[in-house]
Amino acid sequence: MFSLSELETDALIEIFNIGVGQAAASMSAIVNETVRMSVPSVSFINRAEAARVLDGKAPEAGAICGVSQHYEGAFSTEAILMFPEDKSLEIVRLMVGESVPLKELTEMEQEAMCEIGNIILNSCVGTLANIFQRELHGSLPQYHIGTSDEILIASGSQHDTVVLMLHIDFVLEKHQIHGYVAFVLDISALHDLKEQINLYIARAMGQA
Repeated sequence: MFSLSELETDALIEIFNIGVGQAAASMSAIVNETVRMSVPSVSFINRAEAARVLDGKAPEAGAICGVSQHYEGAFSTEAILMFPEDKSLEIVRLMVGESVPLKELTEMEQEAMCEIGNIILNSCVGTLANIFQRELHGSLPQYHIGTSDEILIASGSQHDTVVLMLHIDFVLEKHQIHGYVAFVLDISALHDLKEQINLYIARAMGQA
């Protein structure tokens, strides 16, 4: 399985924390509450392992809500933001307020989650692009609901791809929600990513 050195992993976590920090600022404005987001860990795993990780975080037999976007440029990847469905409804409730009935809330879920996915995924990928000094262009967000395996397959994850999993802590004053961002990468994209991380480290060392 593909892996990074400790230095490369620390650099990647640092980059993604900058990205979710920007996303948190945008989300704070939407929900009128301070949002803190962090990426405590990243891992490179295959699709089956990624599905098991996600299933372990969902309530028994619960569905996963996902928003995906495809990116091309410095490297090619499918990026997917995922929450257990009950948590996605909790986030939507924060966005639209307590007074909206559950039926209407469910109807609004797709549009609201696409907006959240667009904010978080573009913040993560935009930060990668800026730091790597390369361009990455994204598609419109697509909404998915189903089992973790169904979402990973629908988002283009094949058995020969590697999933870069980001564990995201999404903390509000009265809520703590754990979600995941998955980047589906083929071998070529993985090596492009590793090369870009090492160029970033070299620039950082040179500036020091």
